[in-house]
Amino acid sequence: MIKNSKVAIIIVNWKQYELTKSCLSSLKKINCDDHQIILIDNESNQKELKSIKNQFKNIVTFSNERNLGFTGANNIGIKYAMKNEFEYVMLINNDTEVEKNFINPLIDSLEKYKNLGAVQPLILNFSKIEKVWSAGGFLNKFFGYSYVNKNTDGIKKNIDWITGCCFFVRTEVIKKIGLLDDNFFAYYEDVDWSIRIKNSGYDLAFIKSSVIYHHGSKSSQNELSEGKLSPFVHYLNIRNHIFLLRKNRDIFNFMGVLLFQFFKIISYSIYFIVRLRINKLNMVYKGLRDGLSKNIVQK
Repeated sequence: MIKNSKVAIIIVNWKQYELTKSCLSSLKKINCDDHQIILIDNESNQKELKSIKNQFKNIVTFSNERNLGFTGANNIGIKYAMKNEFEYVMLINNDTEVEKNFINPLIDSLEKYKNLGAVQPLILNFSKIEKVWSAGGFLNKFFGYSYVNKNTDGIKKNIDWITGCCFFVRTEVIKKIGLLDDNFFAYYEDVDWSIRIKNSGYDLAFIKSSVIYHHGSKSSQNELSEGKLSPFVHYLNIRNHIFLLRKNRDIFNFMGVLLFQFFKIISYSIYFIVRLRINKLNMVYKGLRDGLSKNIVQK
């Protein structure tokens, strides 16, 4: 690793070594010499990690005995990048593959537009490349929910949030706003980080000329199917959504949020009762309880 390199590329793995190898193989071909790949292995399998290190000689690796989540693992890589004075930090999911020239438009946009704090590429579905997975995201501030942008027309400077699937940010911005909020563990941490960046006076953008591909769930192309999501995922989604709203309450409409959350919880309840998903129903209400009671430490 060369100190003062330009880009730190941080990948988190959790029991998905084949996907991680595919991601690393695609990154190996990119047209950017001035970068360092940093792999954080959650709940590490030392045999599998050794295989990756033998195949990809020049990556930096960290091995965690337990699963620190998306936030905890990425924060290890971010701290490393800041300590070693990288100019930019990229968080990228291990279930992605990239175009070889994807990184240069991201760098160019931040160097050209000084008020941009972070950017993301155009993310297409790996199995159906004609379908956009993400071109940035927006917030409905009245009802308090986030949604994915599918509009691919040029640079959108005023998107509200960048997906953690590929989050490219200036290191100087991280120094101002802090690390990912580890209270989230996983889900909505990218929305929270984006809000903090915008609250610090920066814009966010999606860059159409930068393209990557998202595999999604390792088990299915239909990754959002409720039956394939664990009760813990439902718990995190409910808890973290409420936690996000409480933490950033100044930008949302209280009555609109209250109305939306009421109908959301009722809808979940009816659906899980009809489908006899009692464990998932219990986790929804546990998420509701913990989201309302979790202590907020502003970051």
